[in-house]
Amino acid sequence: MTDTLMIDPVALTHHIEQHFHARHREQFPQLIAWAEKVEAVHADQSQAPHGLAAALRRFFGELDEHMRKEELILFPAMRQGGMPGIEHPIHVMRADHAGHIEEAQTIRRLAGDLILPEGACRTWTMLYEDLGQFLSDFGDHVRTENETLFPLFEH
Repeated sequence: MTDTLMIDPVALTHHIEQHFHARHREQFPQLIAWAEKVEAVHADQSQAPHGLAAALRRFFGELDEHMRKEELILFPAMRQGGMPGIEHPIHVMRADHAGHIEEAQTIRRLAGDLILPEGACRTWTMLYEDLGQFLSDFGDHVRTENETLFPLFEH
């Protein structure tokens, strides 16, 4: 997808919704539940990811609102070939992405850079494995929009 002349924005926006948006909405509830459990069970351990569940809830709320704006406003406009002034909502989405990247870095930090302590329980292990997958998916999501989709409409 590096040659922007060969990219179909209709197919790409559908791919983003079906692959990234749907996957993030699937990932978050389990991540939050596991984080809550790990924080509660290991509350007395300094290596526990204290504050991770709250950070995940906050991030999911922000990201879900962002994805809804794309699904309801920006992507439909892109599927119609764009609109005058489309660079303005794209600029807002890029700014959101920058904030989301900072939030993802905070989450990684709260999770001790996803390094498990010795003897970590199964739930903690699953939390960090799946959180690592989410962070990777999220990075791919942002890069796909910032580097492939948005440049198609920025003149």
